[in-house]
Amino acid sequence: MKKIKKSTLSRILTLVKKRRWWLIGTLICAALYVTASIMIPVFVGEAVDLAVGYRNVDFSGIARILVKIAVFTALAGVAQYLMNLFNNRISYGTVTDLRRAAFDKIQKLPFSYLDKTPTGDIVSRVTADAEQVGDGLLTGFTQLFTGVATIAATLVMMMVNSPLIALAVVLVTPLSLVAARLVAKKTYGFFRKQATLRGEQTAFINEMINGQKTVQAFSRRDITQAEFDKGNETLRTASLKATFWSSLTNPVTRFVNSVVYAVVALVGALTAVANPGFTVGMLTRMLSYANQYTKPFNEISGVVTELQGAIAAAERIFELTDATPEPADSDSELESVKGNVTLDRVSFSYSKDKPLIEELSLDVKQGMKVAIVGPTGCGKTTLINLLMRFYDVDSGRVLIDGQDCREFTRHSLRAAYGMVLQDTWLMPGTVRQNIALGKPNASDEEIIAAAKNARVHGVISRLPDGYDTEIDSVGTLSEGERQLICIARVMLASPPMLILDEATSSIDTRTEIKIKECFDKMTVGRTSFMVAHRLSTVRDADLILVMRDGRVIEQGTHESLLAQEGFYAMLWRS
Repeated sequence: MKKIKKSTLSRILTLVKKRRWWLIGTLICAALYVTASIMIPVFVGEAVDLAVGYRNVDFSGIARILVKIAVFTALAGVAQYLMNLFNNRISYGTVTDLRRAAFDKIQKLPFSYLDKTPTGDIVSRVTADAEQVGDGLLTGFTQLFTGVATIAATLVMMMVNSPLIALAVVLVTPLSLVAARLVAKKTYGFFRKQATLRGEQTAFINEMINGQKTVQAFSRRDITQAEFDKGNETLRTASLKATFWSSLTNPVTRFVNSVVYAVVALVGALTAVANPGFTVGMLTRMLSYANQYTKPFNEISGVVTELQGAIAAAERIFELTDATPEPADSDSELESVKGNVTLDRVSFSYSKDKPLIEELSLDVKQGMKVAIVGPTGCGKTTLINLLMRFYDVDSGRVLIDGQDCREFTRHSLRAAYGMVLQDTWLMPGTVRQNIALGKPNASDEEIIAAAKNARVHGVISRLPDGYDTEIDSVGTLSEGERQLICIARVMLASPPMLILDEATSSIDTRTEIKIKECFDKMTVGRTSFMVAHRLSTVRDADLILVMRDGRVIEQGTHESLLAQEGFYAMLWRS
């Protein structure tokens, strides 16, 4: 754990170095602040010595000293303000870099990582964990530099004024350091666990909010509430332990600081009695230095606590940014696609101990309509994932027009496909922007024509702002209407190959018939793959692939498969 902690801290400091000029400014301001702060007790001591007895007070001298105190106090205030300003630049600039790196990595992560990692946990890393890193850095830079400088400066001043008192302080100080280290060592593990549990809870909440209709439909409110309460209680326990141990640091160091102050007062009083040259003003100065010397230990103990939480949070972010990205793309672009697709002895599985697709070979010619049917879990959607290179095959090849799809960029490969899924996806923005997603330079006439072909123009025309209506503001779009917009998007892009994964699952029968007519026109001359659960939608396919346990067990037309009296015939009759 220590090794991970050190490497994480080192990486954070590497990000901080990018803002070295702000850091230099912080150090200069910290030096000015500390210098002004340690000079004030000198002036106070001089003022005390000017009031040596009854009616023996040098008021003019005290007035001049008060002016000096005011000037140095103002200097300390300005330096502290600028230091905080610079620290904000450093801390939140670093957090911005962390979030940018995390979000950039998300764009490059393979689908296998996104499938296995809950969305809420990823969101928690990019938002809550990054925010905690910022808070920890801000506290650290604000208090650490001034704290360390103050400790060193006041110790030097005490040694100059009274080496004996300085020695007494140095002998007592290790108690505070040892106590802080023991508490900090214990605290890190709890902060790490707290961050992990918070990510898990965020993922659970995200899942339950998105699936609230399903939860209520199956009367699982009490069950999900119980699961939430259990997770919430676990997080509460971990948070209490982290807070308890981190809170111990301050009172422990305060106790040691009080001991230091008492030692200074005792030794200073004895010195003043024994040494006439040691004035009351010097004793006052030493007591002020004792306060200034011990105060940073409280602040630094708080800094250590904040840094523990920040490092634990940063570690989770670095786990995301260190995740293995998708294999590098080729530099070649896939151009002039005809639509011949070949699977050459393809094998693939999501987990090595659970084989799925094994030695699958398939030859699809340009313009063919290929339907993929079979029971749930047989590999239909997996086959689509391999065609789109959302996953790479374990062995074998997927060929487009006779060339391995891994020889081209993923962008050019996916641009060759138009895809409509059972689960609709609309991005934040206007209806127009969503339809034109695959063809951003499309004219209004082209967008409207695509909407009409998808039988959604009438729906859009009735929206408050028509095609300029913001999707997020439309609470009345049904799932079927959303799917029609997705279909219009593909019709506008007009790609050479199509993938339709239950593309009309949320559409009423009357509209489905009209959409099917549009699809029939759109698929002419284009290779199309249709994943279907309703066998009535694939009767006119040129080739039907019947999958079971990751293998194509039957293939042919609807009539030929029925004539075989095999698995397809059984599915059809059932």
